[in-house]
Amino acid sequence: MYELGVKRKFSAAHQLRGYRGKCEALHGHTFMVEVRVRAEGLNEIGLAMDFKEIKSVIDRILDRYDHALLNNVPPFDEINPSSENLARTIHDLVKNELAEGVSVSGVTVWESEDAWASYQESR
Repeated sequence: MYELGVKRKFSAAHQLRGYRGKCEALHGHTFMVEVRVRAEGLNEIGLAMDFKEIKSVIDRILDRYDHALLNNVPPFDEINPSSENLARTIHDLVKNELAEGVSVSGVTVWESEDAWASYQESR
C-alpha cells in the first residue's frame, strides 16, 4: 500500500455556535489542511497519483472556503464550522474527485500550530 500526503493552506473566519467561550465570537485562522491518499499499486510510470493532481483537487475544494466566513458556506451554514467538521467535509469532497484505485486515507485540519482535528473512515 502506498500513501501520499499534501498540505495546503487557506484563511477563513468562523464562529462556533453554542460554544461557551472565546470561540463563540467571530474570529479567523489560517487553516492548514493535510490530505493523505492511498493506492494499492502504481501506474505505468511509477506513481500512485501525481502530486500536481492531488493539489489541484484540494485547491478546488478549499477555494470555496478561502477568505470566507465559513458559517455562510454550505454545509457550515447548517453544521458548526469546527475543525472536526471541516476535516470530515473535506475528506468526503476529496473522496469524490480521486482517480480510480486511489482513496483518501485521512484528512487533518490545523487551526493553529498546536491544535488539529483529523478524520478517516473506519474500516
